[in-house]
Amino acid sequence: MRTPKPHSEFAPGAYQGLLQVYRYTRACGLELSLLNLVELRASQLNGCAYCMDMHATEAQEGGESQRRLNVLAGWREAPLFTPRERAALAWTEALTELGRHAVSDALYDATRQHFSEQELVDLTYAIALINAWNRLGVGLLPDLPGVPA
Repeated sequence: MRTPKPHSEFAPGAYQGLLQVYRYTRACGLELSLLNLVELRASQLNGCAYCMDMHATEAQEGGESQRRLNVLAGWREAPLFTPRERAALAWTEALTELGRHAVSDALYDATRQHFSEQELVDLTYAIALINAWNRLGVGLLPDLPGVPA
């Protein structure tokens, strides 16, 4: 751990703000299984071990198969994901890797084929949130649960 205490203790207002967005995304109506995949994939792209561990565990506890988790990084080549999940994963990658790629109108239109306008906004908030959590995890290196420091 890089900080002597959790970041939430240094900036409780900011932490509570992120938790409020988290509660919103969990209640917005998007499938929890979809949110788990999106959170895990963004965390993989960002190299956040803490979040990868947490979201893989949450996904498994929610009934996600180990096989799908094993191939999530290669979702384009694995025929194990629904068209809606594929659209969400493509949107996740585009928004997570903003510095590498523009978010094209074609991608927006393709994603909208699977998500209503409200759902796309909600999905985008969920992606923005996990990217914020990832930056905290990568920057401040919290200890993984159950692993001695």
